[in-house]
Amino acid sequence: MYAVRMLIAFAGTAFIPYLLGQQLLTIPLTLGVIAAALSDIDDRFSIHLRNLFFTYFGFFVTASAVELLFPHPILFGFALIVSCFSLILLGSLGKRYATISYGCLVISVYTMLGVDIFSEWWQQPALLVTGAVWYGLLSSISFLIFPVRLVQDQLVQCYQLVGNFLFVKSNLFDVDMTPKSYQQSMIDLSLANSKVVGKFNETRVALVTRLKGDRGRKDTRRSLQYYFIIQDIHERADSAHIDYQKLAKVFSHRDVLFRFQRILTLQGKACQDLANAVANRQPYVHNPRFAYAFKNLERSIQHLQDELADQSKPGENGELAQKPTNHLLANDADIDLWINALRGLSDNLKEIDAQLHNLESDQALNRKSQDDASKENLLRDDGLRGWQDIWQRMKQNLSPESSLFRHATRLSILLLISHILVQVFDFEYGYWILLTVLFVSQPNFNATKRRLRLRIIGTLAGITIGTFVIHFVPSIEGQLFIMVLSGVFFLQLRAQQYAQATMFITLLALINFHLADPELNAAIPRAIYTFVGCFIAWLGVMFIWPDWQFRRLPLVINKAFNSQCNYLTEVVKQYHEGRNHGLDYRIVRRRAHIMDADLASTISTLATEPDIDQNQKQQAFKLLSLNHTLLSYIAALGAHREQIKHPQVLEILDEALDDIHGALLRDEMPQLKSHAAIQALRLFNRAQDTSLDPAESVVLQQIALIINILPEISTLKQNLSYEHDPQASALGSI
Repeated sequence: MYAVRMLIAFAGTAFIPYLLGQQLLTIPLTLGVIAAALSDIDDRFSIHLRNLFFTYFGFFVTASAVELLFPHPILFGFALIVSCFSLILLGSLGKRYATISYGCLVISVYTMLGVDIFSEWWQQPALLVTGAVWYGLLSSISFLIFPVRLVQDQLVQCYQLVGNFLFVKSNLFDVDMTPKSYQQSMIDLSLANSKVVGKFNETRVALVTRLKGDRGRKDTRRSLQYYFIIQDIHERADSAHIDYQKLAKVFSHRDVLFRFQRILTLQGKACQDLANAVANRQPYVHNPRFAYAFKNLERSIQHLQDELADQSKPGENGELAQKPTNHLLANDADIDLWINALRGLSDNLKEIDAQLHNLESDQALNRKSQDDASKENLLRDDGLRGWQDIWQRMKQNLSPESSLFRHATRLSILLLISHILVQVFDFEYGYWILLTVLFVSQPNFNATKRRLRLRIIGTLAGITIGTFVIHFVPSIEGQLFIMVLSGVFFLQLRAQQYAQATMFITLLALINFHLADPELNAAIPRAIYTFVGCFIAWLGVMFIWPDWQFRRLPLVINKAFNSQCNYLTEVVKQYHEGRNHGLDYRIVRRRAHIMDADLASTISTLATEPDIDQNQKQQAFKLLSLNHTLLSYIAALGAHREQIKHPQVLEILDEALDDIHGALLRDEMPQLKSHAAIQALRLFNRAQDTSLDPAESVVLQQIALIINILPEISTLKQNLSYEHDPQASALGSI
């Protein structure tokens, strides 16, 4: 539907001026459509109309300012740097403002490209806004016809990404796992998790905006329940009940690992099947093979339990009845721990299966009990709440410690330098340099470097194809048709395939300018100005307040561990008071996953930066792996949380929480009280020939897993945090 909408939009801006005999109008009208599409924001209809008004107003003011100030280079340069800095800083108020501000920056450079085309200052701004209005009209019609389509698309991507997450998680049950492959699998899992969390955030924002103006719309409520269900599936999928590396060693020659891996793979496929069902508005059919798979898994676990029990029984002479088939099993003091962990993992997978199998009935139950469970159906609204909130958000970014502040400063300086070059050397259409700088400059080195390479490749490909089209497609109608398709493909591919998108926008630009002036050969200037713009952007990201990720690493690590501890604190609280899936719990859980994703992004970006110490790089990836392992252990506690009454278990939980806070937040590694308490409780139960119930066993197992990785996490954190002075590294250099 988006492609059809864009096809109509570009066809209108291309063929209407042609039919009117005003081919020159195609340039500003088409650029107005592109800028409006880049500024398009999903929202409920009333806010959608308000966004359009702000967009049109911003476009006209920005374009008019360029037209009026352009004859005065010094004043124009001053206005350029101030407006660029201010517009980027507006992004601190939220995605809506960041998107509209970026559109205004794009429209300002587009205006510079055509500043000499029209005689009156108001003509080009009016035409650019007309193109934007034409796109806005089509988007509004599409919104009215398909009011929840974009939310459904977001949900489809959520289920697809969680399905991929389950596929990646299944690699942890590989019987041929090595320490190196295990760490790589954990890194892959953390990166896959960061994609899931990012999409969850986008979907939550889309749902919040819809729910504000909801009047009981069935599709909106249905989408909300799908969102809650995929969140619960993700929490259970991300939870870990066991050390997978040790698991692969202990049970490398048994079929239980294969059966876990098989079920995870089937559930990943089920999530993607469900995504297709949502996309096509069809009922989801649960795979009947799950029942057979779980039955065989239960048989494998029971067979394993019986086998280990027989091996641990003493014979007549007091020795073991038979030699254990695996010495690691014989060395384990308590075989029940392994069996309980396997059963906990099995139960978790069964809960995922139940969520998928009973999706529609769960929705019906949730809708029926909506009034009773209203607290669990709330979503946090991160929107602005008045002028005080606006000032606080702006104030947070009015500092060199803010990456947004540094990016705004860097880009403003680069645009000013580009403007000075164009003025000094009097480049014709030299403002393509500014356009290149604007599009390729990103807040960090890795993203900018990647865009530089793709921009150059795409531009050269576009110039080659464009030259061919201009010479071998002589008809105006044929060139207009290719231009329309180029615009559609550019907007379709800009997010995922930047090189191809650049190729199509280059092709569109060449045809556009050729139709306006057949004598103009824009191919060579386009190539030269793209190279110059890329070089300027590279200099900026290297030397103007370079946002090296290794300088941010200590801060990101501290934020990640803070969020992990807050998540664990909320989980422990519910073991005391009872399960509550309300807003507070979901906020701290989301925050923990967001910071885990931020740490993954920071470390993966850090690995591409020049002159990075290899030892530091290895330690960073090791920390990333352990941080996600910690999050998975906490998620398992969260997935099974319910009120428990055993006073000693509750005391161990509290002691463990204090130990974990001390190790992660205060860099303490004292004698771990919780570890000793767990051992004492197990010895006492063994002496009394008693056992804990399954919920209490899960708690002790998860706490023991967390305690076991604390020393290594704490050591890595201190090594990475104190290699650089946090205060100095936050500021960088200019």
